[in-house]
Amino acid sequence: MKQYIWLGAVAALGLAALPVQAAEIKIGFITTLTGPAAVIGNDFRNGAEMALQHIGKKMGPLDVNIIYGDDEQNPQKGKQAVEKLVERDNVDVVTGQIWSNVLLASKDVVLDANKFLISANAGPSDLAGKACHKNFFNVSWQNDQTPMALGELLNQKGVKSLYLVAPNYAAGQDMVAGVERTFKGKIVGKDMTAWPAQMDWSAELTKVKAANPDGVFVFYPGGHGPAFLTQYDQAGLTGKIPLYSVYTVDALSLPLLQKAGNKTALGTFLTQMWAADMDNAANKKFVADFKAKHGTYPSYYAAQAYDSIMLIKSGVEAVKGNLKDQDGMRKAFEAAKFDSVRGAFKMGPNHFPIQNFYANEVIADKDGTWMNANRQVVLKDHQDSYATQCKM
Repeated sequence: MKQYIWLGAVAALGLAALPVQAAEIKIGFITTLTGPAAVIGNDFRNGAEMALQHIGKKMGPLDVNIIYGDDEQNPQKGKQAVEKLVERDNVDVVTGQIWSNVLLASKDVVLDANKFLISANAGPSDLAGKACHKNFFNVSWQNDQTPMALGELLNQKGVKSLYLVAPNYAAGQDMVAGVERTFKGKIVGKDMTAWPAQMDWSAELTKVKAANPDGVFVFYPGGHGPAFLTQYDQAGLTGKIPLYSVYTVDALSLPLLQKAGNKTALGTFLTQMWAADMDNAANKKFVADFKAKHGTYPSYYAAQAYDSIMLIKSGVEAVKGNLKDQDGMRKAFEAAKFDSVRGAFKMGPNHFPIQNFYANEVIADKDGTWMNANRQVVLKDHQDSYATQCKM
């Protein structure tokens, strides 16, 4: 009997020595759920939830526990929300992040805790270059890239003079820098406006009229986009000076513009790494199921949130649910072997995507719904300008 007791004790000690594998992965998702920008945050969340629905809330052997944090479109509030997720909820991965200034204010909370931070939208130049980090990944783009593609599109369309209008914060500065980097014509005016307080652009539009450029470039995400386009139309500029945009005319703003009968957006061009009509299986399923559930096209925010969940899933499955194997997860994130709604892409050496950027045109679909339709590749397999500064 003593021998059996001794053997049982040894067995118990052996079991105790084995590492206990987590039954779930905790994902902290930072977005904006209050205030005017909540329209973006809710679509962002809807994209993540669609991904979770498609994978049955499972990543390999682990259940997925997603915990949402509200940044209130405020860097300090965002940092506090991230601190709660990391320090109190003890999440394994933090993702989401719409705003570059919020991301920059909170990134160290995650990275200093030796956790993965995967931005689904914000792509500030700092993190693509000198401040790159082994545990930081971006699933969308570096902020400059989409406007760089727009600058190239302007060149292809023969635009010789351009007026720039954008908000004066990290992303707005990157957007303007991106256009200026590739546009070969003349910049005849540039206004950087207060963000997010300014909603009246009458002074800027008066200057646009006086300059009479071949085109106007604008970047105003969220509710600012429809407000700007409405004032553009009221200023009598629709049909007179072509409007080109990034992150302004999307699946969130187009229903508002269509309902208001503001046709300023129709026929305008923008650039993006994704469009709702992209011809791949993952995207077709995502868009169809999203429209069935929400009654609208998904925005690129939703598409990027969807892809961020799928990237995390690829990492968890690569290590068979062993979240302590950070090297294995990191290697999987770098490989980016998952079915992205944008199609195949590569992860660059600074953990930002190398991918195509496309010209999108605002059209009415077969049902009369306004949407962004993919037209052509503008930049192929494009890497951001800061990757060479990254010494990881």
